[in-house]
Amino acid sequence: MSQEENLEQELNNTNNEHQVEDFSDAQEEVTETITKVTGMYKDWFLDYASYVILERAVPAIEDGFKPVQRRIMHSMKELDDGRYNKVANIVGHTMQYHPHGDASIGDALVQLGQKDLLIDMQGNWGNILTGDGAAASRYIEARLSKFALDVLYSPKITNWQASYDGRRNEPINLPVKFPLLLAQGGEGIAVGLSTKILPHNFNELIDASIKILKGKPFTIYPDFPTEGIADVSNYNDGARGGRVRVRAKIAPLDKNTLVITQIPFSTTTTSLIDSILKANEKGKIKIKKIEDNTAAQVEILIHLPPGTSPDKTIDALYAFTACETSIAPLGCVIQNNRPLFTGVSEMLKNSTEQTVELLRKELEIELNELEEKWHFLSLERIFIENRIYRAIEEEETWEGVLSAIDEGLKPFVKNLKRAITQEDIARLTEIRIKRISRFDIDKANQNIEALEGEIETVKFNLEHLVDFAIKYFTTLKEKYGKGRERLTELRNFDTIEATKVVLRNTKLYVNREEGFFGTGLRKDEYVCDCSDIDDVIVFLRDGSMMVSRVDEKKFVGKDIIHIAVWDKSDKRTIYNIIYRDGKSGSSFIKRFNVTGVTRDKMYPLTQDKPGSQILYFSANPNGEAEVVTIILRQLTSVKKLKFDLDFAELLIKGRAAKGNVVTKYAIKKIELKEKGISTLRPRKIWFDETVKRLNVDGRGELLGEFKPEDRLLIVSQSGKVKTIIPELTTHFEEDMIVLEKWKANKPISALYFDGEKMRYYLKRFLIENENREELFITEHANSRLEIVSTDFRPVFEIVYPKVKGIQKENQTIDVEQFITIKGIKALGNQISVDKIKQVNILESLAYTEEEEEEEEEEETIIIGEAPNTEIDDDGQQTLLF
Repeated sequence: MSQEENLEQELNNTNNEHQVEDFSDAQEEVTETITKVTGMYKDWFLDYASYVILERAVPAIEDGFKPVQRRIMHSMKELDDGRYNKVANIVGHTMQYHPHGDASIGDALVQLGQKDLLIDMQGNWGNILTGDGAAASRYIEARLSKFALDVLYSPKITNWQASYDGRRNEPINLPVKFPLLLAQGGEGIAVGLSTKILPHNFNELIDASIKILKGKPFTIYPDFPTEGIADVSNYNDGARGGRVRVRAKIAPLDKNTLVITQIPFSTTTTSLIDSILKANEKGKIKIKKIEDNTAAQVEILIHLPPGTSPDKTIDALYAFTACETSIAPLGCVIQNNRPLFTGVSEMLKNSTEQTVELLRKELEIELNELEEKWHFLSLERIFIENRIYRAIEEEETWEGVLSAIDEGLKPFVKNLKRAITQEDIARLTEIRIKRISRFDIDKANQNIEALEGEIETVKFNLEHLVDFAIKYFTTLKEKYGKGRERLTELRNFDTIEATKVVLRNTKLYVNREEGFFGTGLRKDEYVCDCSDIDDVIVFLRDGSMMVSRVDEKKFVGKDIIHIAVWDKSDKRTIYNIIYRDGKSGSSFIKRFNVTGVTRDKMYPLTQDKPGSQILYFSANPNGEAEVVTIILRQLTSVKKLKFDLDFAELLIKGRAAKGNVVTKYAIKKIELKEKGISTLRPRKIWFDETVKRLNVDGRGELLGEFKPEDRLLIVSQSGKVKTIIPELTTHFEEDMIVLEKWKANKPISALYFDGEKMRYYLKRFLIENENREELFITEHANSRLEIVSTDFRPVFEIVYPKVKGIQKENQTIDVEQFITIKGIKALGNQISVDKIKQVNILESLAYTEEEEEEEEEEETIIIGEAPNTEIDDDGQQTLLF
């Protein structure tokens, strides 16, 4: 049922309840006459509702304007002379078209100006951050922006209608060639319905429009002028039922002060501070005082009482104040004089299609004008070059003149593109004698040829209209997109699923037998969704492993047993394997992860003997450790042919580790007996990069297993280092670059630029005070951290720029050999007096102490209930059955 039908039904029900019939009461001898107003009330109410919906509150899908906004933009175009106009003057001019008071026009004009897209402003136009209003309209000025002049106006393709008093014409819709409604957003409350379309990013809208024209999938999300952080996982394409959560950006300034630098959309610093004070009064948060230093940028300082946890206070601010708000989008627009409820994707598609159609109309008009110009220039050339004007010298009547010219042109009609009209001939008679006497045939031919080139260009654009529209959008982005980058950070406050799916815009396939993978193998086995910049990890049956960039088609090796998208920072995906060493050697078992590799390099997971083979393989995203059953081949010397192995009893080591011996006899089959569970001994803690929070739910990067005394190591890009107890309420700085479990004896290696000495230095140090944050680079303002590593034996590569045509060779530095461990305040060793172009971190060297420990651990593995063991000649301890 339509909106109007719903309103009509409600009105009928209301009137039926209150209807009073005529009657006469003989006893009281009183006669009452009741006049029914049902029809009048119903019609008038519906008329009013329709008027408010169509003419006041809801924007049109064609151009994204409400009527008052459209009339303002039309008036500004009529007044436009390149200079600023008083807003009061614009308001007065708009009243010729808008049948309402000046207040409504002035408010609408200020709101348009504050969106900073269509109007260049001068004076005090208010502040959307603080909520301060604009100055009086007589004090502020405005003019159309260059962007507005480019995309809003095209009188030749505009449809016009009479204004409300019939004295002037106004546009029905402006020919907007841009998704303006989505860029600016829109909000309105009508009778029986409302609309709330959130603003989106300028450049992202153009990119999405281009994707639409190319037939590619797209997704757009809101971008707010107040910046902030938004969770759009339930955006629902901006349609009814969706919801966007927006947070302020809050960070600790010091241990007793928090600073808010960005606020949620639909709030102001004033309303935000009021909500914080109310929450403090109710005892939900505890603050000492609050300061508002907002000017061009938001800065609200929240001072905390001594002993108050900044991290817990931040959580309380999100929970109990307007620092987190929830916005319910509602996509409602006017289309064909009726309300239309739709999503932002459909709005963008509609806008893109309309832009293409408007461009087509403009090209057709341009083509017609060029052809008309070519036609007259050709007539003029024929008229003068063939001296046809002499034929009219003897004519005494106007009709004779026209006839003489017509006869003179007939021999040349075949060279024209259309028939000659009386208007053409009359126009020829208007050519002045001075022009005829100075006529230059060569120049006339050049002008005609130039026109022919322009005509061919326009025809080509019409034939390739989609490509022309793509070029149009690209030009808009190049011309106006600078400085309009995304302001609002998109982050899922609860899970990481939504953002990761959006980024994966292509599909990965594999041909396991032939050894190919890629995005172009669409007839082969589908693996997963991926992006163009993802890395793929591949395991082969012969015990080889490779990491390579996603490609259309790539050969890695035959007999692929596992393929997946690989994340170099993923330390929680554990690979469990059992492999045979050589054609007839012993079988080994091991668990490992893959974190640091060189792309397109084949790594052996076995001992790299010919004939080696992986007998069992599993990839475990949460470090699961399953139980498998080993079945040996029948041999007279083997007493026990079947036994179980539990991967949970194995330590997770490096991929190059040899592993533990399973058996020296031939394995017939390996069966999965029990699915694995996470091997939780101490508490495992993960870090979810999307929400910047720690968790124990397996989301994000596994930081390790933590005992009560264990701490986290945090290194920031600003050159600060500290250790903390891992609490789930901890908030992390945006410039954090290292977060891992802290080992007190593990050195930190840092290469930094000293701003005072203008030199690069390399240092190694240990944390000296675990309870204090310390700066490990120099304090000069220009000092900066280039690269940091927490590996035991990192290797850096120094890349030098070319100087005067001479290229200095890259320098490889074994950090352990270059410098010993010194104090955290030590300057370090100078790298070079030369300028440095880039610093790369290479694969770290093996750590000797760990390798010795691994060899000791690999000597023995007791599995199942084996009562006897023997020592082989190579020193390996093997189960006997």
